[in-house]
Amino acid sequence: MLLSVRTPSSTSSFMFRLIATTAGQKIAAQFSLAAGTAPLQLGRSPQADLQTPWDQRISGLHLQLQPEGSALRLNRLPTATNPVFVDGREVTSALLQSGQSFIIGTTSFELQLNIRSDSSQPPAEGIRQLTIERQSLEQVRFNDAARRIEVLTSLPTVIREAAVDRELSLQLTTMLLAGISDADLAAVVGLTHQSQPRIFHAEHRFDAATAVAPSSRLVAAAMQQQKTVLHIWDEAAPNAEYTQAQGFGWAFCTPFADLAGDRGLYISGRGSIEPGQSSEQRLQGDIRFAELIADIVTALQKQRRMERQQSGLRQFFSPPVLEALGRDLDTSLLEPRECDVTVLFCDLRGFSHRAEEQADNLTGLLERVSLALEVMTSQILRFGGVTGDFQGDAALGFWGWPLESAEAPLNACRAALAIREEFSKAQADPAHPLRDFETSIGISYGRAVAGKIGTREQVKVTVFGPVVNLASRLEAMTRELHVSVLIDERLDQLVRGRMAPGDGRVRRLLKVQPYGLDKPLFVSELVPPVERFPLLTDQHLADFEAGLQAFMEGRWSQAWSFLHRMPAEDRAQDFLSMLITQHDRRAPPGWDGIVRMKKKSGA
Repeated sequence: MLLSVRTPSSTSSFMFRLIATTAGQKIAAQFSLAAGTAPLQLGRSPQADLQTPWDQRISGLHLQLQPEGSALRLNRLPTATNPVFVDGREVTSALLQSGQSFIIGTTSFELQLNIRSDSSQPPAEGIRQLTIERQSLEQVRFNDAARRIEVLTSLPTVIREAAVDRELSLQLTTMLLAGISDADLAAVVGLTHQSQPRIFHAEHRFDAATAVAPSSRLVAAAMQQQKTVLHIWDEAAPNAEYTQAQGFGWAFCTPFADLAGDRGLYISGRGSIEPGQSSEQRLQGDIRFAELIADIVTALQKQRRMERQQSGLRQFFSPPVLEALGRDLDTSLLEPRECDVTVLFCDLRGFSHRAEEQADNLTGLLERVSLALEVMTSQILRFGGVTGDFQGDAALGFWGWPLESAEAPLNACRAALAIREEFSKAQADPAHPLRDFETSIGISYGRAVAGKIGTREQVKVTVFGPVVNLASRLEAMTRELHVSVLIDERLDQLVRGRMAPGDGRVRRLLKVQPYGLDKPLFVSELVPPVERFPLLTDQHLADFEAGLQAFMEGRWSQAWSFLHRMPAEDRAQDFLSMLITQHDRRAPPGWDGIVRMKKKSGA
């Protein structure tokens, strides 16, 4: 599958690379855009400059892309029918930097800025440029093989022990000089967004005080082609722009294949090419040695990155999800996409007040809050959920991504009841550090975009959409309705139809229109099974729902009678009983059965 591109011609343009990912498959296209040229259009239509025929949620002409310096301006076209998301927010226009992504439908597009396209022009007069094909080096025999092997065998230890990139760059340049006897300069280089060479570290064999000025054209050509590029300078044609101005006669740049950003090894020497010997023959052993170092560094850095990712992912994913990702970390499963999710939002009640009371012992309070968050996340992971962002004393979990499951909504409910039970046990133990903590939980089910965000070194996951806002609203509403766990109407139906009574029960509480929302909804309480919560029998739940039905139909005296069959310890009746009492047990004129909240629920 290819991303078809129609590219405007230009000799002075930025080179962008757009990586599209859908259903775990990556599609890449490289295109150039110059300031002042017509923008590109992205869509499924054959008339689009960037054609995306694989995703039906992308319109024929969906986006317009226009460069602004080294960034790219994204504008949603009037013909687009589906939203565009950037950093979790729906946008109509956004300025994207290299490394940022946008999402349409099931496809994620990542923008990468490579280099100026004019770097592929022929080298200046007096310079011979050779691109080295890897296959041509496979049969090359090393001279001084024993010394080079000794250098290579120490490389894994060097990489493991290098704490920061600068330390690794220093060790690599030292090793290059040790392994390439003809080299006078070794450096780890990259490119800035302005396509100028960036030096991470450089080592001279003889004169460490000499300033390093690598050839920008050489580095850019190697990075663009992702192959080793060799320059030979003609002594009769000095040019201050190039390394030759420092007396060097040759240089080559070998790019790393799989490290963040454009980075490579730059090696140069003052020696001249011997008569009768071609430049490729003269330097091919040195080039192969540099490519071996680049390959080993890439592989070991990738392994180290995967180990860090695995460690980080354990905070967010349950063992079944980690198993699905595999040892090779198939993070294509984590690409953002639209899907059905169940979102659980769990908060600690009265935390702000408790923080004020314990202002002189905030460290102790933080330890207790961390323990509370650990209880929440452990149950989310236990039931196969994904832990999202922490918001102070609150935890967010969600189900349905990256793996779909028919049990996902019910597992979210099971996790909520397990969290409730753990905190109930803590409250019953006077010595427990969480004895005075209470939780409130909201759970909702619906469509959202879920996926990974961040860098190649650190992956975080998030979910965004109206379903997240609803879960937060339900959690806040638990305080007014005096219950622990609130769920929306779709989950109510799933629990009634599919959850075993031994796992949990449900009772409908109210038809309400929350403040700031246009549509009313039924909210229900998730109740533990009768074996673990004998205070409320199944008959109590049936009587409460009969009272709710009478309340909605305007038969408030009858509703009062049903509600007062509840145990005194059950406070879910308080909200409706208070409304009925305030109106002398008579429904107001024009009553439609909906309770409209006059302010946003809060702590």
